[in-house]
Amino acid sequence: MAATSTQSQHHVRNVAVGRYLEDDTAVEFDIECGFKPRYVCVINVTDREMIEWYEGMADASALYQAAAGTRTLITTLGITPLTDGFTVGLQLNVNVVNKQLSWIAIG
Repeated sequence: MAATSTQSQHHVRNVAVGRYLEDDTAVEFDIECGFKPRYVCVINVTDREMIEWYEGMADASALYQAAAGTRTLITTLGITPLTDGFTVGLQLNVNVVNKQLSWIAIG
């Protein structure tokens, strides 16, 4: 029996990068980048944590990397794409004052 595979390719049309500083007790928050992303990476620079979301993943999910390097798939508190940006859940421990985040979105 022959194996079958499916591949798709998209040309990058939009790239946005930014920083976010939480200066109050956080809840999930939206970042507007002007397009619906196909890939999002958000890094908590303060605590060295990272989450990544790829097109096709469920809303609020992400690959989470802890400061120690352990990677797990999360299904809540991750990233949800929006028409003009994305929502970041609380997996990145931003519920304490003065957490510095850096992010990139590709659409």
